[in-house]
Amino acid sequence: MADIKAADVAKLRKATGAGMMDCKNALVEANGDFDLAIDAIRKRGQAIANKRADRDATEGAVLAGVTADNKKGYIITLNCETDFVAKNEDYVKFAKSILDVAIENNPKNLEELKALKINGETIADVVINQSGVTGEKLDLSYYDKIEAEKVVSYIHMGNRLATIVGFNKNFEDEQVGKDVAMQIAAMAPVAVDKDFVDAATVEKELEIGKEQARQEGRPEAMLDKIAQGKLNKFFKESTLLNQAFVKNNKQDIRAYLKSVDADLTVTEFKRYGLGN
Repeated sequence: MADIKAADVAKLRKATGAGMMDCKNALVEANGDFDLAIDAIRKRGQAIANKRADRDATEGAVLAGVTADNKKGYIITLNCETDFVAKNEDYVKFAKSILDVAIENNPKNLEELKALKINGETIADVVINQSGVTGEKLDLSYYDKIEAEKVVSYIHMGNRLATIVGFNKNFEDEQVGKDVAMQIAAMAPVAVDKDFVDAATVEKELEIGKEQARQEGRPEAMLDKIAQGKLNKFFKESTLLNQAFVKNNKQDIRAYLKSVDADLTVTEFKRYGLGN
């Protein structure tokens, strides 16, 4: 049996992220061969991933970030099975490493992100390998991005929800961007403005409004007008620029932005939370 030194165990742990005992056992199994020990840990990750493939990975970390020039923003979600793993510092660092790759490489979609590499391995493979470290099913389940003249990101406490928001022009006060990003997190708007709401949603809200009025006994001839009023209320409550500003409900987000710059507005946003 090879003499397994503590330095070798530490080196393997740094290379794989696996626990100290897992690294020592892998080196013992590989008779001290470092490359074979790495293979053993990877096989363990694949085995755990296969065994737990039917498990629900509903916990995890939702992270967001922007490029150095603040022109592009990204959100990723790395799921796991338990809150215990999701809160682990190493797990969050691993999720952050994936976000960093997205920021650096600007992949078009989730599959392209998974094909990018960390330390010579595809992210898809690294995620599987990390199953061996955590003992849980992991899933890189969500990725999205936006581009604008200025993009701001926000990660809600606990890494369970994140937002990115794009503006039509740059501005110096970083609190403004944070305020709007936090508004999106708190109030979950469905679109930037009423003109951005898709036709199917508008039709659904009108039908709901009519049915509610009908159930209230309103005259049939009044249903369309009542439904339109309810739709306008929906726009006010559910589209970002028309929502009351959570920090000052006497003005909406549109008015808040105009108080900063008469031409300032939001062009796009993304919001994602665990359970979406």
